[in-house]
Amino acid sequence: MSWNTYIKSYQNYLTIEKSLSPNSVDAYVRDVKKLGLFFTNLKNPKTVSTIKYEDFQSFLSFLHDQKIKARSQSRMISSIKSFYKFLMLEKIIPSNPSELLESPKTGKKLPEFLTIDEVNQLVEQIDRSKPEGERNLAIIEVLYGCGLRVSELIELKISEIHWNEGFIRIIGKGNKERLVPLGKTASKHLKIYINEIRIHLNKINDSYIDHVFINKNGDKISRVMIFKIVKSLTKKAGINKNISPHTLRHSFATHLVEGGADLRAVQEMLGHQSITTTEIYTHLDRSYLRQTIIDHHPLEKRS
Repeated sequence: MSWNTYIKSYQNYLTIEKSLSPNSVDAYVRDVKKLGLFFTNLKNPKTVSTIKYEDFQSFLSFLHDQKIKARSQSRMISSIKSFYKFLMLEKIIPSNPSELLESPKTGKKLPEFLTIDEVNQLVEQIDRSKPEGERNLAIIEVLYGCGLRVSELIELKISEIHWNEGFIRIIGKGNKERLVPLGKTASKHLKIYINEIRIHLNKINDSYIDHVFINKNGDKISRVMIFKIVKSLTKKAGINKNISPHTLRHSFATHLVEGGADLRAVQEMLGHQSITTTEIYTHLDRSYLRQTIIDHHPLEKRS
């Protein structure tokens, strides 16, 4: 069978059996397609079952020559390993040639985050005299106040907001459910948008009647629109940083940890499977770490 046939089966496996989000599936499949294209275009093309460990090294050398960054190479290796595990699972290959592949050292790249003052500056740029202003304010407050991913924000349902309990129900990566606290500010602006703006929309498509954030055509708001809103507000605020919606999620975690929040609690709110991932989302300076030891280590309490 051709590369495309195996890749299509792999795509179905990720979607149905692994229950990965569409964005994650697209990323894995895109990487594997690049792999297939490379080996298909060789002078002596190779199939999925004829590739050996040394062949992968040739592919990685090709990526290096193309100036592909170490972080992207690391993601590519992860995709290759996932694909070949699938081929083993389906008994398409007798052994896994990708097992010994090692990712390049990437270090911990900490994305940009906003200070509390910068978040306030962002909010101040919103024109609340316009209907979309209240919607955009609710978007910013929920992204920053709840630490949601963009995909989680655009899929947020009215029926999943538990006003009295102060929580929202989120379906995150891998179709995993979590409850995220809904603070007073985010709750206030969500209510204003839903009860005073959204309710007066002329039309809402039946498919999105329960979605919180709707565009002027009555469809759920898109990822692209969220990015445009954040980029526009950043420019108006004169903030000279590379800001995206994800920056607000990162700022949420950073400000919680700097304020003394337990890292495990932050992990739970962000929906991270591993505490290591949550640690990347923090900027713990030496003084904070030192104070943590002084406050909590039993030896320090004796002296």
